[in-house]
This record gives sequence, C-alpha cells and structure tokens, in this order.
Amino acid sequence: MKKLTAMDCQIALKRGFAPWIQALDLKVEDVQPGKARLRMPANPAVLRVGDIVCGQALMALADTVMVFAVASTMGEFRPMTTATQNTSFLRPAPAGDLIVEGRVIKSGRSLVFGEAIITAAGNPEPIATATLTLSLPPLKPG
Repeated sequence: MKKLTAMDCQIALKRGFAPWIQALDLKVEDVQPGKARLRMPANPAVLRVGDIVCGQALMALADTVMVFAVASTMGEFRPMTTATQNTSFLRPAPAGDLIVEGRVIKSGRSLVFGEAIITAAGNPEPIATATLTLSLPPLKPG
C-alpha cells in the first residue's frame, strides 16, 4: 500500500475539493496512517461579530481533515462522504491560525469512524471537537 504524503494531500486539496474549501487556504502539515493535521491560516472571510471564527468554518475544517485521515488508511483517495458529524464548540475560536488534528478510530468496509480536535496555533486547549462517520460507497467494477 502506498503511503500518502502531506504533498500528495495538498495536491488533492487543490484538485478535488470545492472552491469554497480551497478558499480557506488550508495547509496539510502532516499525514500518517490514520491521522492528519491541517492548518487554517487566519482568514477575515470566516470571522463573525467579535472577531470569532464562525462555526461553519470549524465544521468544514473537521470534515476536511477526516478525508485525509481516512485516505491515509487506504493509501489513496477514493469517493467518500460524511454520514454524520457531531461538533462540540468548547470556546470561541480567536482570529488567527487554527490547527486541526484528525484520526481514524475504527475503519470498516463501508464506514469509518473518526474524531477531530481543533486548537488555536500555539495553544493546546481545544476550541472544538468533532466525531464523524464517513461512508465509503462501493467501488464500481472496471
């Protein structure tokens, strides 16, 4: 099985993700089997009143990191979709770089369970946590 690198994932991010996710300017910092870490640079477009990062951006960040964590367990990118995401917002996300770490908890043939933890760069206290289930549709023959 091929081992995905951070560069493989950065290229996939530019080629295969929606334009609004690309606009977050995410940086893939690390990818290991079953794990991934992304950085979302400070972005005034995702701030709401009080210079707090909006929850929608945090949820997208958690969802995106899990795509890379799941792909890293397979050594490749294949179709997948989020079946469930439960996000807990623990404290306001300050303007500035955010870090998200995602990891696969259990991987099956058609479902993968994982978690993501979002922190502010330089502060290990969680801002938000998410548990996610991703569905892997059957591969079409041929």
